[in-house]
Amino acid sequence: MITDLGGTTWFKSSYSGGQTDCVEVAWLRGGRVGVRDSKNPAGPALVFAPDQWDVFASALRSGDFDR
Repeated sequence: MITDLGGTTWFKSSYSGGQTDCVEVAWLRGGRVGVRDSKNPAGPALVFAPDQWDVFASALRSGDFDR
């Protein structure tokens, strides 16, 4: 699926402390969520369906991706 993300409002977590090496998130139409690398705003973005985002965010909170 290709989604036009032009005009999308992206934001970083307040935990980023203004750093440039961050992930940015955008709330999209239809409940979808966009995720991109703040260092490459013109680059590719992931787009999650609402249920996929819920699973991903839950995994982040529970530490599933901690190294």
